[in-house]
Amino acid sequence: MTQPGPRPARILLADDHTLVRRGVRLILDAEPDLTVVAEAADGAEAVAQARGLDVDLAVLDIAMPRQTGLHAARELARTRPGLRILMLTMYDNEQYFFEALRAGASGYVLKSVADRDLVEACRAALRDEPFIYPGAETTLIRTYLDRARNGGPLPERPITEREEEILKLVAEGHSSKEIGDLLVISPKTVERHRANLLQKLGLRDRLELTRYAIRVGLIEP
Repeated sequence: MTQPGPRPARILLADDHTLVRRGVRLILDAEPDLTVVAEAADGAEAVAQARGLDVDLAVLDIAMPRQTGLHAARELARTRPGLRILMLTMYDNEQYFFEALRAGASGYVLKSVADRDLVEACRAALRDEPFIYPGAETTLIRTYLDRARNGGPLPERPITEREEEILKLVAEGHSSKEIGDLLVISPKTVERHRANLLQKLGLRDRLELTRYAIRVGLIEP
């Protein structure tokens, strides 16, 4: 009697576009050692699913409504330390590669080449190895990885986690009151964070904040 092989790695897939999820699922489910067992449409749903399910790997889109993939990754790294995490993005953005590693992910895969890189990236993440997509291994990233490995100080992030949340919600068109309600803080506190954001990033108004959020991959145009 033949022995059953090792069970495939169980994957949680989070992206707010149904078609993207469907395409990614087809790529992963075609592999004998990988299987998608759950899907989520935003970061908050992904965190909730990961808490209740036996999953080995979370594949998270960076730009999702309600809660970004980076925010979800930070929360999952805190609450599910054994879970491997990989980010998906439309944007080839070095800063977000750093943010993904800092949030606890193994790296990120560009959606435009997911059919080429995703399976290899998932396997690297499951081996607890960083995945650097071809073409991204610049001196800056190599320096970052060396520092991370040797316990050295990492490059400063330009804005705090809270400011990132507020930037995303401002860019999505929410008012200060709506943002305050969502994050359980006062509208005055939201305004203060917004003023800090404008000052830190050297921007003038909501429109420029929105353009910045699109450029760094926090929201999609």
